Amino acid sequence: MRAALPLLLGLAAFAAPALAAETIRPGYWESTNEILSPISTTSVERRCITPADVEKFLQGPSNRHYACTYPVRSIRNGRIKLDGTCVDKKGRQLKVSGEGEYGPTAFTLDATFATEIIGIPVTGRARTDARRIGDDCPPPEAPAPPAD
Repeated sequence: MRAALPLLLGLAAFAAPALAAETIRPGYWESTNEILSPISTTSVERRCITPADVEKFLQGPSNRHYACTYPVRSIRNGRIKLDGTCVDKKGRQLKVSGEGEYGPTAFTLDATFATEIIGIPVTGRARTDARRIGDDCPPPEAPAPPAD
């Protein structure tokens, strides 16, 4: 379950560059990411979405822990639907399905996932609510100085 958490927290990931004008607006976004079951967790993240980031943001959940493919991906008329499989570096699979709504300044995605942990089937639900909180992004944080 813990291995699935980084992927599911990335559910704020939203379709293709041609759709960008019809979908979300670049800017500063805040996402509340919840694992609803089997173990409840919540995280909030803020991130800058540049015009170049919109495509990646809309492609569906994926991150450095998983390689994901979504044979079913529909983003149109304010609705999004995703259905696919993610595989981690050890070959473990996670099936992900999600549906939601989007607009220029808000995005919601409800998802279900299924995997196996030590041979035991595990299913769960997750939700992402994201909203655009500003036109401008704060400057990037300076890296911490090396410890002595």
